[in-house]
Amino acid sequence: MAITKQYLKSKPICKVTFIVPAKEAKSVSVAGEFNEWDTKATILKKLKNGNFKGTVDLPKDNKFEFKYLVDGEWTNEMEADGYQWNDFAAADNSLLVV
Repeated sequence: MAITKQYLKSKPICKVTFIVPAKEAKSVSVAGEFNEWDTKATILKKLKNGNFKGTVDLPKDNKFEFKYLVDGEWTNEMEADGYQWNDFAAADNSLLVV
């Protein structure tokens, strides 16, 4: 798994690209505070190499909790900026700092 960040010079926006290696998976999405935890809002596209990839524009100088949904199973980003305990989920969520 990987996250890349590209900060725009002309706007206070960061383009965040999520890459999830999941060759056997049928569907991967990312859900978090930035899309109101909507599992259908940010569906990642499967590439020929088996990775799933998607990009979202987020306002910089913010923190967002998120998780991946891989074939119905929630999973954290191994290379997240940190982890945040969430009482509602009773689990750690990945933390993205932009």
